[in-house]
Amino acid sequence: MNDTSPISIIAKRLPHGAGLPLPQRMTAGSSGCDVCAALEEPLELLPGSRALIPTGFCFEIPAGYEIQVRPRSGLAVKNGITVLNAPGTVDADYRGEVKVILVNLSPQPFVIKHGDRIAQLVPMEVASHLAFSEQETLDGSDRGDGGFGHTGV
Repeated sequence: MNDTSPISIIAKRLPHGAGLPLPQRMTAGSSGCDVCAALEEPLELLPGSRALIPTGFCFEIPAGYEIQVRPRSGLAVKNGITVLNAPGTVDADYRGEVKVILVNLSPQPFVIKHGDRIAQLVPMEVASHLAFSEQETLDGSDRGDGGFGHTGV
């Protein structure tokens, strides 16, 4: 049986987030909730540079969940703007402002303004019972130690 009750994430709006919408899904089938920049003045992101962009919100995330900060595909394909540490992680016990590390991978400067949708937030369930242990050998697998590019092009 699926539990269809919503995951309750409490948002605290900071003064520089005044007037910004709460993170929201832009379509009914969206996984992510768009979040906006909370900037006092426009910020020019030069080619190859990165910046920490405030969102104007702190969150209370339920235990057993995280929020993943992911790029917006439109910004990436149209402007070369992406989240540098994608996916970023906002842990359930973090209560500070959520900020997004954006990087400009294009050859053109990109201006970010207050209210621009800069990333998407995806709440995800995390393993609540986790323990690492150490031993000398690992069980085999079909893949073995095949890493990056091991299946070819």
